[in-house]
Amino acid sequence: MSLVEPSKNSGTGDHHDGVDYHSEDSSYLEKRTLRKGSAGWVLLAGLGVSYVISGDYAGWNNGLAEGGFGGLLIAGVVIAGMYLAMVLGMAELSSALPAAGGGYTFARRALGPWGGFATGTAILIEYAIAPAAIATFIGSYVESLELFGITDGWWVYLAVYAIFIGIHLTGAGEALKAMFVITAIALVGLVIFVISAIGLFDAGNLTDIAPTDAVGASSFLPFGLFGIWAAVPFAIWFFLAVEGVPLAAEEARDPEKNVPRGIIISMLVLLVTAAAVLFLATGAMGAEGLATSGNPLVEALGDGTAAKVVNYIGLAGLVASFFSIMYAYSRQTFALSRAGYLPKTLSVTNSRKAPTLALIVPGVIGFALSLTGEGAMLLNMAVFGAAVSYVLMMISHIVLRRREPDMTRPYRTPGGIATTSFALVIAAAAVIATFLVDPVAALWTLIAFAGFMAYFGLYSRHHLVANSPDEEFAALAEAEEELG
Repeated sequence: MSLVEPSKNSGTGDHHDGVDYHSEDSSYLEKRTLRKGSAGWVLLAGLGVSYVISGDYAGWNNGLAEGGFGGLLIAGVVIAGMYLAMVLGMAELSSALPAAGGGYTFARRALGPWGGFATGTAILIEYAIAPAAIATFIGSYVESLELFGITDGWWVYLAVYAIFIGIHLTGAGEALKAMFVITAIALVGLVIFVISAIGLFDAGNLTDIAPTDAVGASSFLPFGLFGIWAAVPFAIWFFLAVEGVPLAAEEARDPEKNVPRGIIISMLVLLVTAAAVLFLATGAMGAEGLATSGNPLVEALGDGTAAKVVNYIGLAGLVASFFSIMYAYSRQTFALSRAGYLPKTLSVTNSRKAPTLALIVPGVIGFALSLTGEGAMLLNMAVFGAAVSYVLMMISHIVLRRREPDMTRPYRTPGGIATTSFALVIAAAAVIATFLVDPVAALWTLIAFAGFMAYFGLYSRHHLVANSPDEEFAALAEAEEELG
């Protein structure tokens, strides 16, 4: 039942928390609904793995050039701990507040409209830019494999955006099933790699980078203690975007149970795959050679049949992440638009209950960014947006535990706020690390973030929709507080 009585018009009806609200009539929300019950926990776990799996195939290895094997390993362990703690915190939040807004919904209730929009914006930046980076990697794969005679990557960028937006427009159920199949193929490729790389493993290859004169340098940490810090953004690539599972809450069956289960299982799978590729690829080829590889798993295996198979399947891994992150950006855009934070036309759904413009508009922006061909810079921009959102989401968990201890939580985070406080500290350090590794990328992302916040401050905060689901979660909290 709506907490706010819908009106026949869109006039301003209420002002609090520095923003203006109005209620829309029932037809507004009828045009902005997603298909319920499209995914159980298996598809949700597959979605979580799909978001990330491209990171196992490429990108992470550049961290070897920053910290050596030891630096990337230590950074990886710390970042894995952060993601595990964060996922456990988000499992609780998603069970208590199951809505398509994900992190925006959580922060909106905990931190108010400004905090909610800031979190949603950071997530949207991450998910809109990451596919652009992955598109450049897909283009490189297609060119290197000499597929279809293509030698100019922009045709590939255009094709993948057009094809996968088209699939998503057919509806969430169909899109998630297609994504699950592609992800399964990519996982098979990792299994083939692991089996093949075991026989090539040589522990001496892990530390074949000559130590520098940096503080704390050794064969294990060739770039010293600072190398650990510099390797953090590349360690994040092992897990980047797994936090997007709660964005499927409105399309999941029994989301209070299945969303937490799906995100936790996907995180456990990703811990195994990250450890496998870090140790085996580096041990097979050597840290020095692998550090600059554009196709690390394939080059680690050499020129045999297994390498060729993994090379082709690696394309499936990139496609899986591209496809699933496209789903994530559309749902984040949909939720922010439905509540009035972004233009409301972006949240209108088609006959298949897919948000049409929420898929197309960020896709057009992403395609334009992919034309720069700067995959590494785009990747660092996505990491910056992600790290900012992690800070805000962990603060939200801590605030809600303190302020609303009696909130219904079908799943509770083991360790409570101690767990999410650890994730908060590491996420804050990761934000700083992105400036150290690529200050240009971090600065451009910060400018984009500031632009979104200016739009909210000058315009959209005066046009929020009180009876949208995410805003009603916050209204319920305020009503309960007043009763208390």
